[in-house]
Amino acid sequence: MTQNFQHILVTGAEGFIGSHLVETLVAQGRRVRAMALYNSFGRYGWLDTIPAATRDKVELVMGDVRDPFSVREAMQGVDAVMHLAALIAIPYSYAAPASYVDTNVTGTLNVVQAARDLGTKKVVHTSTSEVYGTAQIVPIAETHPLVGQSPYSASKIGADQMAYSYFCAFGTPVATVRPFNTYGPRQSLRAVLPTIMLQALSDNPTLNLGALTPTRDFNFVADTVSGMLAVLDNDTSLGETINIGSGFEISIADTVKLIGDITGKKLEIKTEDVRLRPANSEVERLCCDHAKAKKLLGWQPKTTGIEGLRAGLTQSLEWFAKPENRSHYHDIHRYTV
Repeated sequence: MTQNFQHILVTGAEGFIGSHLVETLVAQGRRVRAMALYNSFGRYGWLDTIPAATRDKVELVMGDVRDPFSVREAMQGVDAVMHLAALIAIPYSYAAPASYVDTNVTGTLNVVQAARDLGTKKVVHTSTSEVYGTAQIVPIAETHPLVGQSPYSASKIGADQMAYSYFCAFGTPVATVRPFNTYGPRQSLRAVLPTIMLQALSDNPTLNLGALTPTRDFNFVADTVSGMLAVLDNDTSLGETINIGSGFEISIADTVKLIGDITGKKLEIKTEDVRLRPANSEVERLCCDHAKAKKLLGWQPKTTGIEGLRAGLTQSLEWFAKPENRSHYHDIHRYTV
């Protein structure tokens, strides 16, 4: 059975995926309340850059998922919650692990507890493929063991289990969507693809990168958003964890070659120790099995294989090449991935 929830709260709406999700929900004619992390500048992240005609249809609120009162207030009167708010930068999780527990685990607890108390019709909790660690079985299905190889991934495992526990213990209508490596316009430089793309577009042909041998399953943001909405609107997702990914695996080194081919530049690579994860913390291989999403939701990615990746990277490069977009990024050679 499918539903079409009409009044949606998006937490983490100011971020990369969240802002694309908000745009899509508005385009579908739904009412959207977008919750961004409170800041004294009155800024709503990437939502400040979306077309005014779209932004004017969004109810913008500031809050903090770490605060249960803030979460409860934001969730008043909505039909469903798309919960994306999280700390996601892996390198920072080595330096500030407690903040990841506060935001990712306690933040999720606050969302599902408010949903239980308020009678919210559905919560879609956002996970990450990082919870699997280095692939033990390829492709990775939802039954793969969970391995916390970084404080970030450990906190997301905790968040996933917190969400699932509320479904089991209290019947809270929760579903978990687990995207693999989403990429596209607006992505942070703390992810590898924007780091490569922005450096490739600069006047310096030498890329400062970390490990080159790990493989990733890069999923274009439009596919991630469509997968999240399929989880939202389909009742078969309740109590389930569902992978969203392309099913295509490529190394970082080969991705650099592909971007060099698209840009027509000969890209040289300089490996910097500061960009390397601790040896036992590096996730060496990720490749998604999205068979469950296809079976339960009828969802499949549209941007697949090497040609799909080429198309998605081309679209992303075109966005990053525009000065008005690139102006949001600073010190592109200094970020760690």
